[in-house]
Amino acid sequence: MFVILAIVVVIALYVVFIYNGLVRSRQMAEEAWSGIDVQLKRRADLIPNLIETVKGYAAHEKSTLEEVVALRNKAQAVPSGDVAGRAQAEGLLGQALGRVIALAEAYPDLKANQNFAELQDALETMEGELQMSRRYYNGAARDLNVKVESFPSNLVAGQFGFAKREYFEITNEADRAVPSVKF
Repeated sequence: MFVILAIVVVIALYVVFIYNGLVRSRQMAEEAWSGIDVQLKRRADLIPNLIETVKGYAAHEKSTLEEVVALRNKAQAVPSGDVAGRAQAEGLLGQALGRVIALAEAYPDLKANQNFAELQDALETMEGELQMSRRYYNGAARDLNVKVESFPSNLVAGQFGFAKREYFEITNEADRAVPSVKF
């Protein structure tokens, strides 16, 4: 009788250990997604300042500027939990931002403008931080996914409703392309 009770206690402790590991992994993934969300918000907040600065120098590039604003609004409208949708919208926005930055090459006065240079530097810094946040999120999602799919933790994960996380990745090959700027 004592042996059976000891086996049940060991199994129960093992289930608790696995459950706590799954909870820890899920929290890490949620924290990582929050980090991406913060960086995307910071980038979205920079865009209006960048657009206003460029408008003064490149008034006839109105369609490019309007596209960036529209894509920014579209990216912000994607629900917070929709990783794939957010990745797609942010990829398109990143391409459009690349075209705005490339406008500086055609307008030497804009390129020399201190405000534009500061905004461009801030945007480049933000893109680097966003890239780090994406890598951190994908690592946390990978860790959770491994636990959700691996035996015996998959048994506990299935019983308590733990699910795999989507990776934040570019799925459209066109989003990977270098933006083309035509004048």
